Amino acid sequence: MDADVGIGDITAEVAKAVAESGLRNGTVTVFSVGSTAAVSTTEYEPGLLKDIPRALEAIAPSDIDYEHHKTWGDDNGSGHVRATLIGPSLVVPFVDRKLTLGTWQQIVVMNLDTSPRDREVVIQIMGE
Repeated sequence: MDADVGIGDITAEVAKAVAESGLRNGTVTVFSVGSTAAVSTTEYEPGLLKDIPRALEAIAPSDIDYEHHKTWGDDNGSGHVRATLIGPSLVVPFVDRKLTLGTWQQIVVMNLDTSPRDREVVIQIMGE
């Protein structure tokens, strides 16, 4: 069974949190709660929304026998490996209450489990 990689653009929510924080300059940490989710940046466009799952399937295939499956009797070992490789968090600087992202760079949260899940994302803002 192929893992369903769900990728959501959360840039607007993070930018709004920064703008409303009362801080002018600093950093914002975006953290996904859960061991089969990840946070990263990408150009959020239809081609990459297809390319990223394809690349992840090549790196950590969903159809191999992961030891994790034997531990818990489930099928999401690939999601755990993928989440570990991408990472659960991202730190983005902001200046004058604006994220310092590139023109084509958006903040995304990824569900890497083998089934759809609601994901919790924690945003922590520090600065002056």
